[in-house]
Amino acid sequence: MTISGTTSFNPDQVNLVEEACAIAGFEARTGYDLRSARFALNTLLMEWANRGLNLWTYTPVSLVLTQGMNTYSLPSDCVDILDVVMRTGAGSSATQQDLKMNRISMAVYLTIPNKLSPGRPIQYMIDRQISPTITVWPTPDGTQVWTLFYYYLRRLKDAGTNAAYTQDVPFRFYPALVAGLAYYMSLRKPESFLRIPTLKAYYDEQFQLASDEDRDKAPVRLVPMVKRL
Repeated sequence: MTISGTTSFNPDQVNLVEEACAIAGFEARTGYDLRSARFALNTLLMEWANRGLNLWTYTPVSLVLTQGMNTYSLPSDCVDILDVVMRTGAGSSATQQDLKMNRISMAVYLTIPNKLSPGRPIQYMIDRQISPTITVWPTPDGTQVWTLFYYYLRRLKDAGTNAAYTQDVPFRFYPALVAGLAYYMSLRKPESFLRIPTLKAYYDEQFQLASDEDRDKAPVRLVPMVKRL
């Protein structure tokens, strides 16, 4: 038996569109079909940001806070913040410590009486506008260098305008990507309308398979909190 010996299969945009159209029951023949497929692909990638966590998009950021300043801009491709710690004594094994911070809602932040109270930031609020921001409380004081270290979920890269581009997804998600594109394309072609329910079910199944695998496999330990009398 002879095998290829490679693990580099990574189809470009043209191959993705051709395969998706074949599954949807038609052939891409015109430039309009490719343009429509590219728009559908971008829409599909944006939809995935709403479906939950995509582990390959976790991105670390280190941000040195400014004394007296409590609101900071987040990266333009930020979908949401995952985990945040306040780092002190950065750069030295003898002094560096990471202290967990708690996320609060905008409603809770609004009820804080003195939002300019100085100290070590222990809480943060995310304002998820078009240009998202993070606000910490208390406001950083000048006793030492406060460094905000966090992971954020970044937006998937666009499909792009070059048909030779590959997509910003790991190989595990290519079946879901093709199935989703086929479903989205079927909504644009009258001759594929009868296939829509089947394609939707196929897409949901493929995405569920991929998302079930795309998870942190570290063991979880639950410790009950015992209240002493």
